[in-house]
Parts: sequence; C-alpha cells; structure tokens
Amino acid sequence: MADKCSEGLMNGAVPGERGKQDKSVKRGNWGNQIEFVLTSVGYAVGLGNVWRFPYLCYRNGGGAFMFPYFIMLVFCGIPLFFMELSFGQFASQGCLGVWRVSPMFKGVGYGMMVVSTYIGIYYNVVICIAFYYFFVSMTRVLPWTYCSNAWNTHDCVGVLDRNLSSHAALNITRLLNATQKRTSPSEEYWRRYVLDLSDDIGNLGEVRLPLLGCLGVSWVVVFLCLIRGVKSSGKVVYFTATFPYVVLTILFVRGITLEGALTGIMYYLTPQWDKILNAKVWGDAASQIFYSLGCAWGGLITMASYNKFHNNCYRDSIIISITNCATSVYAGFVIFSILGFMANHLGVDVSKVADHGPGLAFVAYPEALTLLPISPLWSILFFFMLILLGLGTQFCLLETLVTAIVDEVGNEWIIRRKTFVTLAVAVAGFLLGVPLTTQAGIYWLLLMDNYAASFSLVIISCIMCVAIMYIYGHHNYFKDIEMMLGFPPPLFFQICWRFISPAIIFFILVFTVIQYRPISYNDYIYPTWAISIGFLMALSSVICIPIYAIYKVCRSEGDTLLERLKNATKASKDWGPALAEHRSGRYAPAFSPSTESHLEVQPLQPEKGWSEAAAASPVQGSNGSAHNQDSRL
Repeated sequence: MADKCSEGLMNGAVPGERGKQDKSVKRGNWGNQIEFVLTSVGYAVGLGNVWRFPYLCYRNGGGAFMFPYFIMLVFCGIPLFFMELSFGQFASQGCLGVWRVSPMFKGVGYGMMVVSTYIGIYYNVVICIAFYYFFVSMTRVLPWTYCSNAWNTHDCVGVLDRNLSSHAALNITRLLNATQKRTSPSEEYWRRYVLDLSDDIGNLGEVRLPLLGCLGVSWVVVFLCLIRGVKSSGKVVYFTATFPYVVLTILFVRGITLEGALTGIMYYLTPQWDKILNAKVWGDAASQIFYSLGCAWGGLITMASYNKFHNNCYRDSIIISITNCATSVYAGFVIFSILGFMANHLGVDVSKVADHGPGLAFVAYPEALTLLPISPLWSILFFFMLILLGLGTQFCLLETLVTAIVDEVGNEWIIRRKTFVTLAVAVAGFLLGVPLTTQAGIYWLLLMDNYAASFSLVIISCIMCVAIMYIYGHHNYFKDIEMMLGFPPPLFFQICWRFISPAIIFFILVFTVIQYRPISYNDYIYPTWAISIGFLMALSSVICIPIYAIYKVCRSEGDTLLERLKNATKASKDWGPALAEHRSGRYAPAFSPSTESHLEVQPLQPEKGWSEAAAASPVQGSNGSAHNQDSRL
C-alpha cells in the first residue's frame, strides 16, 4: 500500500486522491525504464558501429576524426535524439499519430514508414547471412581456411594452406600482390559459394536455398520476440542488448594479446591533424552520427511512445547517445587489433587488409580469425555478436511499422489482434526479402542500403525540425516538455533545435549531394537503370510529404488557400497527452455551462474531484521539481 501511495505521489497525485496511473492500459508500456533504455541502445547500436565507424575513423585521420565526431554528437546527435524521444513520449503515439501536432506534415510519418520498410527488408537479409556463417562455424575447421575446396580457383592463396610452409605462403602472397590482386579463401568462399555471385544485377539466377532458410529463421526469431509487442521484446533486450558487449570484450582481450595488434590499433588511432581542415572529414562525422543514432527512421518516436508520461527522456537521450558512440570507438579497437595481427602475419600494411561493410564482416575479419587457435570458437562468437546487434535494430524497425498501423486504425478490434498485424508484417518482409537471397541479391542489398536510406532521411529530419520548431512553434513545444518533465529543455537544446541542428542537417544534405558517386561493388559498375531504381526508392519516401500536404490542404476548411493552409497546419483537437489525467493546462477539456452545473450538483463525482485537485496541485517532474498547473496556461 505504501509503495502504491509513493508511486502516486511521483506521478503528480496528492495524498488522499485517486493516484495517477501514468501508464496506458490500452497501448501498453515498458515494464520498467531499463527495458526502454536497453531497447534504444540495441536500436542505435547496430552493424554500422562495427563495420563502418572504425573504417571511417582510420580513413579520416585516425584520432583526429574523434574531434569532429564528438562535436557533431553534441550539436546534432544528442539534440535530435532528445527531440524524437520527447515527441513520441509526449503524445504516446507512433510515427503517424504524433503528427496531430501539425496534420499537414503527416507525410513525414509516412516517409518514416517507407524508410523503415526498406531498411527492415534488407537488414534482416544481412542478419540471415550472419546466421549462415554462425551455423557453418560449428565445425573443427572453418570452411574458408584453405584453398582446397571445390569452389576455389587457381588464384586463391591461403595464409594457412596445408601444402605450403608459412615462408613459402608468404613469398607467394607477396608475388601475387606485386602482379595481381590476392584472392583469399574467405573472399572466394563469400563470392563463389555463399553468394554464388552472378555477373549482373539484372541476372537474378537462382535462390540460394541456405540463405533463404536462414532468412526464414531470422524472421521467425524477430516475430517471436515481438509476439506481445514491447511486453515481450522488453524482456528479450536484457540479453540481446548486453551480450554483444561481453563478446566485444572477449574479442578485445584476445585481440590485444596478438602480435601486431598494437600496429593495427595505432593505425586506427594515430591523429593526422592536417585532415581536420578537410570538409569531407566533417561531412563523414556528421553523416555517421546522424545515421548511427537512427534519427528519422521513426523507431525513436515509436519506442518513446511506450514510455510513461513523466519519464525523464532528457536523461535517457544523453545516456543512449553517448553509449552508442562509445560502442563505435570500442569496436574499433576490437576490429583493428585483429586486422593488425593479420597484416603482421602477411607482411603487408594494415591498409591492405582494412575494409568496411560486408567486406569487413564476411571477408577480412573471418580470414583473420582463421589465424587464431580454436578459430571456430572466435568465429561463432563474432557472428553471434553480429546477429544480436542486427536483431536489436530489427526489433524496433518491425515495431515501428506495426505500431504505426495499429495506432492509425486505433479501434479495439485491431488492438486486440496486434499479434496478427505483427505476423502479417513479418511474412510480408520475408517475401520481399526473397529476391535478396538470389545470386544477384547482394547487388540489390547494397543498392537499397545506398539509396533507400540516404539523403531521404536527411530531408525527413530537416522537415521535422522545421515543422515542430517553426510551424507548431518552439514556445508551445518547450511548454509541452515542461509539462511532461517538470522542467523546460535546457537553453543549449533550445538553441540547437531552432538553429544549429537544422543547419548541420542541411550541411549533411549538401555534403551528400556534392560527394555523390554512382554505386559500385568491387569492380562491378551498376547500370544506369539500376541507379534510377535506387533514386526512385529514395524519392518514394520523400514524395509522401508533399503528396499528403496537398491532400490535407485540399480537405481542410477555408474559403482561401491561406485559410486552408492555416487550418491544415494547426494542431488538431486531440493533440496532446494521451491519458486524460495528463491533459491539464491548455490541454484540459473545456466544460459547457450545463456540464459544470451538473458537476456542481454532484460534488462527490470522482472526475470532478480529480480535475479540481489537478488544477491546484503541483505536478511532480521526473527531476523532482514541482510547479502549479496554472503556470502553463
């Protein structure tokens, strides 16, 4: 009883009154705040932290890259993260429902759904490949260790070939490096066996059945973890969000004990201060922060919508953002310690073995693992870590789509059948991912990765900032946050939201356009028609914004275009906190005179007693501050 009374006081109630629940029985909430933080960490910390950041760091000046990276984190990453968390938490709605704040911009929510759909399709294919490598690693000798397999060519030279001594293998490797590009057994295993790569993106070939089976496993795992929404996924993340750090630490300890590891780490960290004046370095830092945190995907808004209303999302945004970036830096030590060992073994520079993306995860790093004693064990750990990192992001992508659909329909029938909605989305994702398991699948996967979620995300995020700060109004939004947290956003965040962050987002967009190069995969150049499809995928999410805006303006009331625009951008009547007990101040329901007189005749009516008490009692914010409801009128 004492615990319940204490909980009521924390949510803004006073002794003797009916306590505020601060949770939505209809939609559901996180079991506790740790579940939300772990889910958000799992969402933000993904494959890019392992296979993209370390490569960007060494390519852009090593330790010098950390300076622009953390500058962009402070002025763009954390503010945008806080904005999306507070946006979803205040309204307790997914990426569509939150746009009651300015209905004309609901197309931004549809754009987020389209982006999450594209990413969810190809991201699970990457996870399924990691599953495949995980399963084939359960053997005494890794299948990509030697060149004596049926899929190998005469150009293959393995660093542990059983027919060659280490010196002979090293001499042949150097000879091949001087005359032609060395082909490793891990590369041939990847290209000629796992993918059975076709010669053109238009030549799909046959479906690779092992990958198709692993894709089915991936989607089944994702569905089972989300079968009860955040109630089930919130329990799963205790493992999926924490165990990758255990694996990273094991691999780090093993890596730094190897000969040549220090060389690799120095290659990763040695500052090249002359590069800090290069605009490309700052552009890469801003882009990595933006994409790594998952801004404008809709996932942050969705996850925060299941928070309790008075949760301190300001604190959460700082913790999660810093954890994400620290993980990227930590992963760099893990990757480059092993690559330094491999470069030392081959007698080449670290730059010759460093790679990023699928090339790092499925070629360079697996080959390095073959040099370690008990290599299958390290391989199993590495790919299990990749699976968990991928699943953490995939959970949120799927939940974003399901929540948006359920919130948009909004009736009891679909809420009770949310599990079937989740199943339908998972089945659709599996079927749409089947073409990516064909012999040309990797071409399509990289095409989606480069175009479907690139500059469109930047445009969506920029429009979201403008809509909230300048259309809805920064004063209104700051008051909303004060109502929710008990204190207004700090001045630094107010300035970033209004000026600095939109400017950085615009800089990222300009940088992306200037630095654009047509996509290629190794020596394969994508044809014009494939690149056109890529641009169409990118435009398909952005085009939602003007199309819905035109539709909303046409459907709005008003005799002139200006009146229609004004009504289309004005916050709808149901914008605000989802629960009635939180709708106070300017969100308090207006009573007609007849209703008020009715309530006065029945002074013991619970709703009457609660609303009077809420108007006079202070609201307890999550930081412990208190203030009267009248101050927000």
